[in-house]
Amino acid sequence: MLYTSTRDNAVRVTAAEAITRGISADGGLFVPVEIPQVDAAFLASLCEKSYVERAVSVLKLFLDEFGEDELRAYAEGAYLGGKYSSGATVPLVSPDARHNILELWHGPTCAFKDMALQMLPYLLTGSAKKIGNDKKIVILVATSGDTGKAALEGFRDVPGTGILVFYPADGVSPMQKLQMTTQEGKNVGVCAIRGNFDDAQTGVKKIFTDERVKQTLAERGFAFSSANSINWGRLAPQIVYYFSAYADMVNAGKVRLGEKIDVTVPTGNFGNILAAYYAKRMGMPVNKLICASNANNVLTDFINTGVYDRNRKFYTTISPSMDILISSNLERLLYMLSDGDDAYVRGLFARLSAEGKYDVGERVADLVRESFAAGFCSDEETKRTIGALFAADGYLCDTHTGVAVAVYDGYVKKTGDGTPNVIASTASPYKFSAAVLEAVSGKKNDDGDEFAAVDELTRVTGVEAPAQLKTLRGKTPRFRDICTQGEMEAQVYRMLDGLAD
Repeated sequence: MLYTSTRDNAVRVTAAEAITRGISADGGLFVPVEIPQVDAAFLASLCEKSYVERAVSVLKLFLDEFGEDELRAYAEGAYLGGKYSSGATVPLVSPDARHNILELWHGPTCAFKDMALQMLPYLLTGSAKKIGNDKKIVILVATSGDTGKAALEGFRDVPGTGILVFYPADGVSPMQKLQMTTQEGKNVGVCAIRGNFDDAQTGVKKIFTDERVKQTLAERGFAFSSANSINWGRLAPQIVYYFSAYADMVNAGKVRLGEKIDVTVPTGNFGNILAAYYAKRMGMPVNKLICASNANNVLTDFINTGVYDRNRKFYTTISPSMDILISSNLERLLYMLSDGDDAYVRGLFARLSAEGKYDVGERVADLVRESFAAGFCSDEETKRTIGALFAADGYLCDTHTGVAVAVYDGYVKKTGDGTPNVIASTASPYKFSAAVLEAVSGKKNDDGDEFAAVDELTRVTGVEAPAQLKTLRGKTPRFRDICTQGEMEAQVYRMLDGLAD
């Protein structure tokens, strides 16, 4: 299995090279040259397997230079050993007859990013050994909230690595911020930036592709890689949980083997729903992929019109992990739908850089709509949905899952599509306690005390907060730095100086 770049389809690298580099030197994203195919027998076999075994079965199709024993050891290290509070790792919960919710947040940081970022350190260090990379790998991350903590926790004190995280100073929840700024470990660094996630992501990509910076790092014995979903080693493990969800739907009698499902995903950077699209392209029976957005509805508009336009007002919402206007992983989708036309992709993203928008053209726009539907909702709609779901069924969800449920319900009302659906639930409700508390009780957390909101939400709902969030109470932040996008390179060097050897 070889990989190429979305911006230069003459590139050919192994999976280990793609994972170690994180992003192609031309600024493109690595994609598999061919997408492996599965059949009914493969799907049937997954129904009999544990999550670890399902992960091995799917990942070995993309990462064939890794032995099956290697992948099993990685999966056991990522998902076993008490790291997940649910015995099923990713339980499929049905609070009522209409909603099947895939809870992806039972890992160490209470967010779906754990599903990939507990696996990525194994894949990255294993890949570095395979290609003979003897430099210390520096993981450079831009986060809208959850990726940062999940990456910090995954790479904490992993030998031969350092991890540096940038997050928008006013664009994450108080709990997300506390998780990152109190992170333990000798090889970690965290810095806020003045701006939004797109500013952080743009700054990270600029540093990644700057040859002068890479040369400076190489002279100091460092090499960059990424833990964002631009890294194929981050995206591939996310494909697994959609196959796992399908197997669980079959096992629960929700569908017969071979019948199609719909999948609804709340997303801003497009990586989570792209993983579901890869599962569909591989042969998992999928009817529609429903992309759920908040007020930052750039993806909804794109899917409905074929025009991607980030020239719009940016909103800070109660679902901050989706407060994004530049969706990096869309590049991979457009490469696939254009049959690997790298010149087409380069042109689109050159226009995005210069003008802030692009039009994919009628053919590709039609192909997008064949697989995807899209909708968005406001904060008020999100809160109403969370409140209604709890009142009717006693099921408590976070603000991102609330967006997904609202958009899915609107999609069904509009289309009448009765295909059984799986909704990706991306975070614990206690990562956004104030907003969820207001949604279920009408009470506002006016004093800004995050843990007062946690306590009151527990009292009102009877749902216990995860232990790993409760233990943050009273912790003193280690990291208080803040910089502008233009200062990020200098901040990288400062944080590298502070990492332990």
